[in-house]
Amino acid sequence: MACRRKVGFWTRRFVRNLLAWVAIAFALFPAVFVLGTSFNPANNLSTTRVIPRNPSLANYFELLFRQPFPTWLWNSVKVAGISSFLSVSLCALGAYAFSRFRFSGRRVGLLTLLLVQMFPQALGMVAIFLLLKRIGTYMPWLGLNTHPGLILVYLGGALGFNTWLMKGYFDTIPRSLEESAMVDGATPFQAFRWIILPLARPILAVIFVIQFITLYSEYLLASILLKGEKMYTLAVGMRIFIGEHYRDRWGIFAAGAVIGALVVLVIFYALQSQIISGLTGGAVKE
Repeated sequence: MACRRKVGFWTRRFVRNLLAWVAIAFALFPAVFVLGTSFNPANNLSTTRVIPRNPSLANYFELLFRQPFPTWLWNSVKVAGISSFLSVSLCALGAYAFSRFRFSGRRVGLLTLLLVQMFPQALGMVAIFLLLKRIGTYMPWLGLNTHPGLILVYLGGALGFNTWLMKGYFDTIPRSLEESAMVDGATPFQAFRWIILPLARPILAVIFVIQFITLYSEYLLASILLKGEKMYTLAVGMRIFIGEHYRDRWGIFAAGAVIGALVVLVIFYALQSQIISGLTGGAVKE
């Protein structure tokens, strides 16, 4: 009997480990394939393989010194970074108000934010295009083919869900902390700034990373609102490599994907501790 239990234990352990390694291999294979393609000097889709025969850095030199890729990368980091920062700031203010204050229309406002998220931004592309075109006639720096205009559009589609997510985290922070600060003479905004925000750093990091990754790789709206290679973001600019030269530019495209992914990896590594605690911090309400 003991022997059967021991055999069953090792069998279950073997199956679990096997499934785990299969899942890891399934997840890592695309990344390894793209990495190998970026070092393929042939730069051809038909000769692409996981491990290139004659690896070379030619695709990276072509990308960094002969293509406007650095400009596209900077545009994406700038647009996604500013949009994420503003989104976190506005969502924090809104979520704090919904979490702490009781006012007329509070429930309707929360439900409206949730309802608006049911409709994707793509549904209003024509309206967004015409709106920015009209705004551009009065404020050219905020119209079509401008990064501030694109940031404005991105902000409109990010506030609802992020506000709900942040509100759930604020609900877990005891009110007594703010009350103690107010007894000492702090205003509600000072209590929010110096007491709540430091405690809410994990959820702020989570919202920032989620928003940054989403906007960093966004293609549809950016391709409609931006014209001209100098204004392109990374996703729009990378499309050029495989648009007109579908079969003979995949090495450069893969090299761009590798460099672009490094930005996200750096952000994840820098904020990993905050992300882990932020994803689970709002799960249970005290």
